[in-house]
Amino acid sequence: MIQPASIIDIAKSVRTGSIKSTELTKSVLDDISRRNSDYVCFTRVFAEQALAAAQAVDDQVAAGLDPGPLAGVPFAVKDLYDVAGLPTTAGAKMRVSSAPATQDAVVVKRIKDAGAVLIGTLNMDEFAYGFATVNPHFGTTRNPHDVTRLAGGSSGGSAAAVAAGLVPLTLGSDTNGSVRVPAALCGLWGIRPADGAIPVEGTFPFAEILDTVGPFTRSLAELELVYELIAGAPLIRSKSTPRVAKLEGWFTTNASSEVLDALAKVMSHLGVKDTVELTEAKTARSASYLITAAQGGSLHLETMRTRAMEYDPAVRDRLLAGAVLPAALYQKAMDFRSFYRARIQQIFQHVDILIAPTTPVVAPRIDQATMLIDGQQASARANLGIYTQPLSLAGIPVVSAPFHVASGLPIGIQFATAPGRESMLFQLLRRLEKDGVLRSQSIPG
Repeated sequence: MIQPASIIDIAKSVRTGSIKSTELTKSVLDDISRRNSDYVCFTRVFAEQALAAAQAVDDQVAAGLDPGPLAGVPFAVKDLYDVAGLPTTAGAKMRVSSAPATQDAVVVKRIKDAGAVLIGTLNMDEFAYGFATVNPHFGTTRNPHDVTRLAGGSSGGSAAAVAAGLVPLTLGSDTNGSVRVPAALCGLWGIRPADGAIPVEGTFPFAEILDTVGPFTRSLAELELVYELIAGAPLIRSKSTPRVAKLEGWFTTNASSEVLDALAKVMSHLGVKDTVELTEAKTARSASYLITAAQGGSLHLETMRTRAMEYDPAVRDRLLAGAVLPAALYQKAMDFRSFYRARIQQIFQHVDILIAPTTPVVAPRIDQATMLIDGQQASARANLGIYTQPLSLAGIPVVSAPFHVASGLPIGIQFATAPGRESMLFQLLRRLEKDGVLRSQSIPG
């Protein structure tokens, strides 16, 4: 396939005319038609529209104009982003015939305005309710590193598409870890932005108070570039040396030995021995669950009254349970959220960056129903987000970075900071990537 190594290289090659956007797009479309069935990433492919957009990019180059920093870059979006003229399915068969979106989601428009070419939409857990991308309507997305294993979710199609090399850039969403979990399991860079940092307008909501959107890339430079584009402003470079600590307690309990070893190597390389034990993490996870269930249930209640049997049964049951949660319990979770966010702010008065594993284990097998949690077998799919959910409730920016694994399955490490300190976070990550500690993992073969 005709494709440079990174989106930065692609854009440079297209802008200089050494590669035609139309040729690249045709190559990408051909590759998707051949290999998508191996991974089940795409739900829709927009061949005609993509080729027209690519031709427009080539026309701009021929006229001596700069199409933008993402000139000709093929990208795809999780199937909960509005794409003008098409229904937004949110992974649900019942929405395939819904009214088409009247305009692109804000973030999709920003990526297009930067010169990128939209290729299609990507698989997800129905209504984003899951950590596995096991979808009864569109199929189970498979991990490109081992197709017998999960890609994670709910943005699994977005992660797998980049990991498999089908497209170099995708967009996902993260409510409780739905960017970070698949980024970790597929060996990619992914970010959950701070609350309000990136517009969510034009995306189908899950739990609006927790919803964020973010990209998947194979390198940190790409992640930073795309983050700045969708945020609508460049990061102000930091010259400060960040104060770093490891999250202990909840964030290391239940982790596998290989995950703990990766975390230890990161901390050793940084020479950091400081630790923080966030004693409220378990309660934060529970509160996050309650808020998600209650808001999701409320959003879908009227539809479930008349179309309940059209839902994925597993999703429907969780939404119904959320819809009948007592108001007092929901309010208690919201009150805790306010306390917890203040607690996190206190921690960031003394520390700039907190480090923890993204997931407790590497990608589980698709047929693996359980994993060991607190000494007992528990749902593998439900517990992949045990380390991401407490950080979601805090509303802070978190990057899942791929720890460099010479062989074996990918491992992700979370790097969290206070809102407004994103530049400091990227600074530390650049150092670790340059030193080879953090690096996207190529798929076998």
